[in-house]
Amino acid sequence: MKSLTNQISYSIRKKETNRPLVLGAIIIGMFMAAIEGTIVSTAMPGIVGDLGGFSTFSWVFSAYLLMSAITVLIFGKLSDLFGRKPIYTIGVVIFLIGSLLCGFAESMEALILFRLIQGIGAGAVQPIALTIVGDMYTMEERAKIQGYLASVWGISAIAGPALGGVFVQYFDWAWVFWMNIPLGLLSLIGIVLLLHESIDKERKSIDYVGAALLLVSISALMVVLIEGGVHWAWASSPIVILVSISLIAMVFFFKVEKKAKEPLMPLGIWRDPVIAISNSVTFTTGMILIGVSSFLPTFVQGVMEKSPIVAGFTLTTMSIGWPIASTIAGKLVIKIGFRMTSVLGGISLISGSMIYLLMTPSLGPIFAGCGSFLVGVGMGLTSTTFIVAIQSSVSWKQRGIATASNMFMRTLGSAVGAALLGGILNGRLQQYLMNHATNEEVTINTANQLLYEPKRNSLDPAILDLLQNGLTISLKWVYGGVGVMALLSFLLVLFLPKPTKKERPAQL
Repeated sequence: MKSLTNQISYSIRKKETNRPLVLGAIIIGMFMAAIEGTIVSTAMPGIVGDLGGFSTFSWVFSAYLLMSAITVLIFGKLSDLFGRKPIYTIGVVIFLIGSLLCGFAESMEALILFRLIQGIGAGAVQPIALTIVGDMYTMEERAKIQGYLASVWGISAIAGPALGGVFVQYFDWAWVFWMNIPLGLLSLIGIVLLLHESIDKERKSIDYVGAALLLVSISALMVVLIEGGVHWAWASSPIVILVSISLIAMVFFFKVEKKAKEPLMPLGIWRDPVIAISNSVTFTTGMILIGVSSFLPTFVQGVMEKSPIVAGFTLTTMSIGWPIASTIAGKLVIKIGFRMTSVLGGISLISGSMIYLLMTPSLGPIFAGCGSFLVGVGMGLTSTTFIVAIQSSVSWKQRGIATASNMFMRTLGSAVGAALLGGILNGRLQQYLMNHATNEEVTINTANQLLYEPKRNSLDPAILDLLQNGLTISLKWVYGGVGVMALLSFLLVLFLPKPTKKERPAQL
């Protein structure tokens, strides 16, 4: 303890960055961001059972991911302009405010609003943390450190589902949000006191117009994907208007980015094939990730009739496979190159998605957990490889936005995936109930009762069977979409450039 105090005191006094302690603060911050995904996913059936609103289920994820997708680019660019420390600090503070409010939500609408706030802060936490690592370590060191950071996802995701299940079953789901507060404060203290950086004091230019256009475009697209086919017909006026708004805003966004002094998204970095392909695959794997983490617990609890803790187990296996594969990826990148490492990841993603397509209630949660493990391996082999490759392709002045672009594509993929797959689930379940329900009182929101054991046990056996069959068939469509994304990810990876004979595999 005395040695640690002396290190902190020396770093503050000499204004020198203490790499091990800053890395520790980053790990805590990433743990907070990582556990947010798995712990909320596991708790969502319990939250829906308490607050209701099955038809707005996917909005809880989409609201968070939407704001993360928008702000990740803004914060990434701001970190290049003003430094990593102040932007990371602002992001953590906003994230903690959102977490506090989420725990006090008394309706699904309030929870969605507070998740928007939480998502704004989340747009800074993970990408800036990864950028700080890119600043502090060389490329060879980063390949190793990324493996360590990936282990954070494993530890947090092993703890996340278990804690989520415990909180919902024995305490209150509000704690899945409130537990972020002590973690965020610890990370904040470490970064503020121990990270020191010198920033150019010249006047900065911020691309406000680009940020606003991107917000409008992505927001309109999210509403279309979630509400289309459920509350609005696909050919209805609201859908046509929103699609038009999204396309027009995106066209103007690209025009603004070409002329902006400090563009939110420098289009030039996309000319690098490594960045272009890596970000494209990251988008499709983001859809896979949200498809698994959002809807698998619903199947395990609602159809298999297992407890929240067991549902959490099926996600935990993904989080075991991810860090193991990430650690291996750090070594494989140097030995066989980023292309072959990513190909192996693509094969694993396809294998995991095939298990989901074959999944039935009788096969049980262990079968589902095997699929999650393979998906985790695929995510670990691809994500670590892409971050190392991208950070090695740009200079310090673009490292923040380049890292953020990759995080943006994953978050955008997750946001689109949550909306699209959630829309598929709602649409197919609604259609099934319309075709098979003899009781007009049985609607899509009746499915809320499947996710809360006392209410599920009180259902008429015929209605219970109807809802479970409908949910099973609907989720098959969802995992069919996951399978398509896995295949597309594999095909895209094949287009990654091969290293030349003069290059070592590590020279990305």
